[in-house]
Amino acid sequence: MAEHRYTVFETAGGFCGIAWNDAGITRFQLPTGSEASTENLLLRRIVQGSKSSPPPEIQSTIKLVKRYFAGERIDFSDIRLDLAGQDDVFRNIYAAARRIGWGHTSTYGMIARELGLGPEAARDVGQAMAKNPVALIIPCHRVLAAGGKIGGFSAPGGSGSKQRMLELEGVRLTPSEPAQQSLGF
Repeated sequence: MAEHRYTVFETAGGFCGIAWNDAGITRFQLPTGSEASTENLLLRRIVQGSKSSPPPEIQSTIKLVKRYFAGERIDFSDIRLDLAGQDDVFRNIYAAARRIGWGHTSTYGMIARELGLGPEAARDVGQAMAKNPVALIIPCHRVLAAGGKIGGFSAPGGSGSKQRMLELEGVRLTPSEPAQQSLGF
C-alpha cells in the first residue's frame, strides 16, 4: 500500500484536508471549524499518512476547492483519483455521481437505474455515498433520497452541510419532512 501524504488548508467554508499518493487523490475531508479537527478526521481514514507540501497537481485541486467554497462554479470531474481500495460496484456508482454537474441533483434510485441495477440497489448507492473517500470531488452532496429529500450526510454538520453545499450551487430544496425520523417512545 502506497504511503499517503496530506495537507490541511483553509477555505471560506472552513478547514479542508486532502490526501494523495502517486496514483492520485485518495481522501478528501470536507470542512470543519478547525485545522486540528480536520486533520484528526483525515488521519482516521488514511494509513501511513505524513503531512507534506502538496505537489503542483494537488495545489491546483486545492485552488479549485477554495474557489468552490467561495461560491464559484467548479467542475471536479477531471481530477485524478486513486480509488484502488473500492470494489467495481462502488467505482461505477462514483463514476455516475461524478457526472452530476454543478447545480444538479440525482437520487440514489436514479443512479441505480442509470447503472442498470434493480431498485434494491438504491441502498448500495446510499452506502457508496456514505463511504465516499473523496466527498466534493465525487459530489455525493448532489445525491438525494427518494422524493428529492435531503437524506443523510456523513460529513461534519450532517445534512445541514449537504444543504449548504447545494445552496452554494443554487439548488433550493423544498421544505419537507426529514428522510429519516426517530420515533419518540
